[in-house]
Amino acid sequence: MGSLGAMSKGSSDRYFQTDNAADKLVPEGIEGRVAYKGRLKEIIHQQMGGLRSCMGLTGCGTIDLLRTQSGIRTHQRCGYPGKPRSRRDDHQESPNYRLGS
Repeated sequence: MGSLGAMSKGSSDRYFQTDNAADKLVPEGIEGRVAYKGRLKEIIHQQMGGLRSCMGLTGCGTIDLLRTQSGIRTHQRCGYPGKPRSRRDDHQESPNYRLGS
């Protein structure tokens, strides 16, 4: 999988696009920057907390059970299907639910 930038800057041989002009390249990804979100230790702490919470809510004692016995339900950003998002600007953003980045 390569972005257009990577393919046109010399990595095209890796993506089997060596003989193609730039307008004929078929990228399979994008490139961009992600804002710094903090130390990896804190990010992993948030991810592990979310995983523990999910396992507790679904009653799955292992990750294998979580993979095989849980279903995926999509929710809107506010957390409940069909409920409009809150318009409040005076809330404190939590580290595991960031809007924008």
